[in-house]
Amino acid sequence: MATRKKAKGKGSGVYDEKSIQTLDALEHIRLRTGMYIGRLGSGSHPLDGIYVMLKEVVDNAIDEFIMGAGRRIEIERDDATVSVRDYGRGIPLGKLIDCVSQINTGGKYNDDVFQFSVGLNGVGTKAVNALSDAFEVTSYREGKFCTASFARGKLKNQRRGQDAKASDGTFVRFTPDTQIFGRYAWEDDFIDHRLWYYAYLNAGLELIYNGRSFRSENGLADLLAREIGDESPIYGVIHAKLGQAEFAFTHTHNYGENYFSFVNGQFTNDGGTHQSAFREGILKGVNQFAKKTFSGEDVRDGIIGAIAIKLQDPVFESQTKNKLGSTDVRTWLVPLVRDEVIKALHRDPQGAEALLEKIRSNERVRKELAAVKKEARERAKKVAIRIPKLTDCRIHYDDMRNQRRDESTIFLTEGVSAGGAMIRERDVHTQAIFTLKGKPLNTYGLKRDAIYKNEELYNIMRALGIEDGIDGLRYSRVVIATDADVDGMHIRNLLITYFCRYFEELIVKGHLYLLETPLFRVRNKQETRYCYSEAERDQALGALRGPEVTRFKGLGEISPSEFGQFIGANIKLVPVGVHNIGEVGRCLEFFMGKNTPERRNFIQDHLVTDVV
Repeated sequence: MATRKKAKGKGSGVYDEKSIQTLDALEHIRLRTGMYIGRLGSGSHPLDGIYVMLKEVVDNAIDEFIMGAGRRIEIERDDATVSVRDYGRGIPLGKLIDCVSQINTGGKYNDDVFQFSVGLNGVGTKAVNALSDAFEVTSYREGKFCTASFARGKLKNQRRGQDAKASDGTFVRFTPDTQIFGRYAWEDDFIDHRLWYYAYLNAGLELIYNGRSFRSENGLADLLAREIGDESPIYGVIHAKLGQAEFAFTHTHNYGENYFSFVNGQFTNDGGTHQSAFREGILKGVNQFAKKTFSGEDVRDGIIGAIAIKLQDPVFESQTKNKLGSTDVRTWLVPLVRDEVIKALHRDPQGAEALLEKIRSNERVRKELAAVKKEARERAKKVAIRIPKLTDCRIHYDDMRNQRRDESTIFLTEGVSAGGAMIRERDVHTQAIFTLKGKPLNTYGLKRDAIYKNEELYNIMRALGIEDGIDGLRYSRVVIATDADVDGMHIRNLLITYFCRYFEELIVKGHLYLLETPLFRVRNKQETRYCYSEAERDQALGALRGPEVTRFKGLGEISPSEFGQFIGANIKLVPVGVHNIGEVGRCLEFFMGKNTPERRNFIQDHLVTDVV
């Protein structure tokens, strides 16, 4: 069982010359990994470190394609080891070792050689090298090659030679270090998703992963078509590709806004100045075409769009480059989008009318909702100054510096007993608790006014700060924490339905999670093991002599002293995600709709439960 170490009191350490340390660059990467690749993780989330490492290597291959060298990238994975082979220009042989091991060394500082690159800080491949148990790189140029092998960033061997048959390019193979990442596993779905993004952003490029091809001819229009799936858009996708910018958008019958934004091929999950400029440009273009002053929320509700730009010197708000901060983007991107939207609407009068009717419909719904919203707000004021059932963290999301935003979490927990245990053991600075009251309303098929008429759903929305959109989200992670029984699973599904129905972008952007807590405790006088499955329980029973077994039916049955570790250092979160937006409606209809017999048959055929 995990134990907590008490912090040392003031003055308990000696601060003198011996306290000052100087690390070389690769040691610093290993010691402060989060500064270079963000989160570590176990491979269960697409933003976990191992996928960032793969991205850094593939980004270099993409840069070669952007510069007109090489139209194919081959990626292979053999268990934990991944290799990437491009057919670009190849790293200059005499600088190969420096380029993968010396910080701030590379060709991307030279605008004549690399005009539009994400990796402008000279860190990417070096971080992969430093964080790999084994790292190998080979460069092929004009019939010659140079290869070097490393272990945890330290050079082991190198050699040069001749290979007249080898095409120019670079080969990289690496195995993420278990000393850094612990136990991890690659998920092919996450890799596939990333490779499709590369294909959409680089029309004509072919990426091959373990024999499967990823290729796009229509760029961002193909991305939207894949995301929408079988759901028919309200009008044909508006798509424009002009020099340093490409964008596409349309409207669906869903609520909210969904955007996919990129800078130099980097997926900016949190948007940024280019996404804001894109949204503004659409609004200005529509209003100028229609000679109206529609509000932004009416024009954009139900929109799905994608924007990709190329910049020579992009400024990001963090090392992991999830949000663009370059302020000069707006001056040229807003008018570019505006003018292209106007042209597209003039070219397609039928599509333009469908768009305008969607906006007018949004406007009518908003006005109808105004009275309901006002009533809900007045009702909330009478109940309490603060949001009922919310125990907030001390540092609100809006007040956090960028470095701390990834730490903020709110748990939506079932019942007073579980909520009480969490409140006692949480990190009061970064973890908030919202205690649910009974089972939430099934919102499948309901209109947006359901949020405001139902007190519980309204308070959840207020607690998260998303009434006016995901930009107001107060917490980086929204975690559903329910009991591991039938009622708990039902509540979980109802909450997922709520978010899918009204706040789809929360899921698409990777903010929604499920909390895993142990199902069993197996212990004897010497050792205690917590098990998350029957297989783990059986393994523990075989390993411990004379153990007793406790089955946890609900979160409230786990004592606060035990529970602390499961929302602390040993927290296990399962991300809630979708392959594409189009599948959301089909899933909700199947699992939450009125097709009871079909759903019952599916559950009987596929679900094995262990309810005691």
